[in-house]
Amino acid sequence: MWDITVGGSATQGDTSQSAIERELFEEIGVKIDMQSVRPHFTINFAVGFDDVYLIEKDIDIRNLKLQYEEVQQVKWATIDEIFQKLDEGVFIPYYKSLIQLFFDSRNKYGCQYK
Repeated sequence: MWDITVGGSATQGDTSQSAIERELFEEIGVKIDMQSVRPHFTINFAVGFDDVYLIEKDIDIRNLKLQYEEVQQVKWATIDEIFQKLDEGVFIPYYKSLIQLFFDSRNKYGCQYK
């Protein structure tokens, strides 16, 4: 199924930032220093939480080094393309409103649109 770019778990001794750095490198071969970056969102669930980082970077996806066990294919997608894949049942079933929030919130922090 299609999913948001990178995901993974922190292990003992990790910070959220060191975990996302590791996962970015392991899954798609991208090195980004995240040590001074805060998550855009923290989403709580019954047995833990997800820190969500919205990273917008100009990357030539042909140069990515994919960890095949985790990522078989990558592509840039518009919000409409993601919504279509959600409707087709081939995207992890996130709330469309969450995907919309990600697109609306990229490049800024906080809960106001200005």
